[in-house]
Amino acid sequence: MVKKVLLINGPNLNLLGTREPEKYGTTSLKDIENAAISQAALKNDGSEVLVYQNNTEGFIIDRIHQAKTEGVGFIVINAGAYTHTSVGIRDALLGTAIPFIEVHITNVHQREPFRHQSYLSDKAVAVICGLGVYGYTASIEYALNY
Repeated sequence: MVKKVLLINGPNLNLLGTREPEKYGTTSLKDIENAAISQAALKNDGSEVLVYQNNTEGFIIDRIHQAKTEGVGFIVINAGAYTHTSVGIRDALLGTAIPFIEVHITNVHQREPFRHQSYLSDKAVAVICGLGVYGYTASIEYALNY
């Protein structure tokens, strides 16, 4: 079982709770992060969730690289808009060979056509979208039991 999971959130997800609440709800990113950290702690086996958010692609890539040296066994990533544009994040995930789940709060397939393309999903262990913030809970649970 994985003991260390890295939860990465990309651009604009720092605005959760206030950004388009009709789409994304009113739960803040801090609430999501705290819930994930608590979820791991409740296992009482030394499991932990590390959290990271950045609006800059290169910093996200650097954090993925760093995860390899920290013994991270699984990544849960909501790359936000970079999902649809970033070959660099895809290559970082592949280069570290850390298994990952791609998560999205909304169902991207019910949204604008440009959101239907993901540079990550064909390499992800799973893709969870459209479950609201519960998608994070499901992803973390799976990752901790991987």
